[in-house]
Amino acid sequence: MITFIILLFLGSLVAGLLGALTGLGGGVVIIPMLTLLFKVDIHYAIGASLVSVIATSSGSASAYVREGISNIRVGMFLEIATTTGAIIGAAVAVHAPTHMIAILFGVVLIISAALSLRKKKESGTDEQTGQLAAWLKLNGSYPGPEGTVRYNVARVPGGFLMMMVAGTISGLLGIGSGALKVIAMDNIMKLPFKVSTTTSNFMIGVTATASAAIYFQRGYIDPGLAFPVVLGVLAGAMGGAKLLIGGQIGWLRILFAAVVTFLAIQMIYNGITGKL
Repeated sequence: MITFIILLFLGSLVAGLLGALTGLGGGVVIIPMLTLLFKVDIHYAIGASLVSVIATSSGSASAYVREGISNIRVGMFLEIATTTGAIIGAAVAVHAPTHMIAILFGVVLIISAALSLRKKKESGTDEQTGQLAAWLKLNGSYPGPEGTVRYNVARVPGGFLMMMVAGTISGLLGIGSGALKVIAMDNIMKLPFKVSTTTSNFMIGVTATASAAIYFQRGYIDPGLAFPVVLGVLAGAMGGAKLLIGGQIGWLRILFAAVVTFLAIQMIYNGITGKL
């Protein structure tokens, strides 16, 4: 039993570190680890993952907010969409067959891995800000190496709709959906990548809380399983946040994409063959 808890803690620590560095959240590693390695029912794995996603967001988001990188106004506005989607997704997931969840999870993992390798734009956009963004006062700034970097926010309705999709996937699969959230802010709303990533970390905890409430009500959150996962993910997330602020993480994205792709193939195979 002690060996199981130690292995669970160490695996969760690595997942939290990678999740914080990439903005994707530790759930993309936690769920395959629990189901494939420790043979945990996928509904309980999703329940533990959702709790860990909350811990990841709390651990890393506090550091980003303190550094002045996250855009809190953008995050709070888009939470309306992600929370609504998360409640819908979680309500569907508790009644869905486990093998279907495993196959869908694997497909989403492959998409997340591909998206994590995209070339990122670190600077702000020159695009004219929209009327809605100006009215909501969403434009912002963050500290850069050569002083304050200011940026505009564009295409707010498109980003809002993408966030609704991200929230539904989060509730359905028990992950942070950080990849989709970064797309909404980075590609659609034209926020700088560092702002998109850190704001995503701030948001995923709120989204996961909405989903976790439904899993808790259904009895799919086991404290004995979730506790070591939360401790490991939180420690890894805090370490990852410090590395992201001061370091280059390009090689880590490549490593993370390779690991996630391998786990995705395993999830799809086990889902198709009915082993999950």
